[in-house]
Order: sequence, then C-alpha cells, then structure tokens
Amino acid sequence: MNRALPVVRLRVPTDEDAVAWHRAFAHPDVMEFHGGRIAELSVYEELTARQRRHDAERGFCLWTMLDESGQVIGFTGAQPWERTWGPKGEIEIGWRLGREYWGRGYATAAAQTTLERVTAAGVPSVVAMVDARNTRSVAVTKRLGMRLAEVFRTSAAPQREGHCYRLDLKQSAAAGTDGHFK
Repeated sequence: MNRALPVVRLRVPTDEDAVAWHRAFAHPDVMEFHGGRIAELSVYEELTARQRRHDAERGFCLWTMLDESGQVIGFTGAQPWERTWGPKGEIEIGWRLGREYWGRGYATAAAQTTLERVTAAGVPSVVAMVDARNTRSVAVTKRLGMRLAEVFRTSAAPQREGHCYRLDLKQSAAAGTDGHFK
C-alpha cells in the first residue's frame, strides 16, 4: 500500500538553523550511524555556513527541512562526497531527521524534492552512502529507485559496511511519467 507523503518545504539553511539542527539531532538514535556522538553546536554552525556556500556556488546544498507547520525537522539535500574513500567527487544525497519525525515519510518526500532540484541543476547522477545497518535509510534509497552499486569498508571502521547506492537522474527522469522519481 502506498501512502501519501507529507508536505515538506526545503530552504537554504540560515544561521538560526544551526541551533535547530543541533536540537533536532541531539538524540542517540539519530546519531547512531553518524559517529554515535551528539555533535557540538559549532559543528552545525560550520555545516550551515558551508551549505550556504554550496547553494551559492552549485545551486544545491543540504537544505533545512520544514514540516507542514514550518517546524525545522532536519535536513536533506546534496553535496560532493569529499572523503578519500568511496565515490570521491560524486554528488551524494542525504537526509537526517529529528527522532520524533521518523516513520512518517518525511525523508522520502524531501529526498524526492532533492532529486528534482539536483536534476534541474544539471547533475547527471547521484550516490547515497549508507551504513549497511541503517535499514531506514536503505529503505529510502530503494523508494527513490536507487540501486546498490558498491560496498565499502574503511580503515576507521573495518568491521562495518558502507553501501553506495546510485541513481542515474537522466534515466530516472525519463522513466517517471508524473515528474516524480520512483
């Protein structure tokens, strides 16, 4: 059964969004696959500033995600993969939600909007790097039509698998008859 996805709005992050992201992600469940520790506010201050630069330079970034009432619930978007391992230089899409918003379709709805925006910006394909144990994010990649392309292990965490999912945006856009990614 396909349920209707919620309405989400995306905006370029503001200075104030650093505080909202810090608050939304201050839960151990949210950070489980992102180093396990709750990040300091300064991490989000730097991240939101970097995303404003990405948007100005590339036309896309990690956008602040807002629910129907205008509440900041997380982020979604795209940016270059800059680590030395994995799909270096490729455009990675990603999402992170506050714990209380899980399971409602927000990540899928926002990621679909991200795909539409990066396609409009001329990005030909995207990847999503997901910890293999993160079943929720794996499910989002599948709902977006992404396919597992590679498996990575890093020296920092050789016991954990990182999955690289890929999506050719030109083929996906051509396949969608209603303008949405499947």
